[in-house]
Amino acid sequence: MKNPPNYAIRSVDLALQLAVMLQVEGPLGVGEAAERLGVAPSTAHRLLAMLVYRDFAVQSEDRRYAAGPVLSLGAGSLSHTSRLRATAMPHLSALVERVRESANLVILSGDHVRFIGTVECDQALRVGNREGMVFPAHLASGGKVILADLPPERLDLLYSEDKWADRPDQRPNLVALRRELRTTRERGFAINAGRTEAGVTAVGRAVRGEDGTAQAAVTVSMPTTRFSRDRLPALVGALAVTARDIEAEMRGAAG
Repeated sequence: MKNPPNYAIRSVDLALQLAVMLQVEGPLGVGEAAERLGVAPSTAHRLLAMLVYRDFAVQSEDRRYAAGPVLSLGAGSLSHTSRLRATAMPHLSALVERVRESANLVILSGDHVRFIGTVECDQALRVGNREGMVFPAHLASGGKVILADLPPERLDLLYSEDKWADRPDQRPNLVALRRELRTTRERGFAINAGRTEAGVTAVGRAVRGEDGTAQAAVTVSMPTTRFSRDRLPALVGALAVTARDIEAEMRGAAG
């Protein structure tokens, strides 16, 4: 389970959010960073200066900031992830309007999923921004729909005893996991009912690449008190439309 710490340090949280933005979205100016974080430009400047000092960011000649050596992804990976996020964000906003719950875009990162985009709903009680956070893939709704598309040999490698030697108590039962992933493939979506965060339920659906395999997932997250099985068909239908629209736009951009 992952819940916010009791004594969260806001400056640390802001710096981590900013580092994720630089890694996933690409270069930002001080004004852009301030607007995204909802802080004064002077605060954004101090945060960026500290990231530069610790090699999480670098400043270019045009005074914009980019991911530093600590955060840098391979150029191809960064380009694709950035393009995927930029394409998906308007569709996540449309999804939020349809279902009035928070929506997310996640990608697989090892045996975890990383949240690379979030649009919060406007309800007073809601699931907040999860950008930059990671959760075990086999527990998260988005993780399960991506894992369900993996070849058996890759799944075996991800969950081999060797890879989980330092955390054997967290390693999933492979027989049960394969059974759950088979069900996920058959119905086309997955549910996470409080398995990563207490009081939060999420539903996820895959976003597929040109080869037809899952390259990401879109999810809707809500307080468990607002989830019911009666809502499931509408949620799954809205996710299907969102995934389809993202896929279509990504194919058009590639072409």
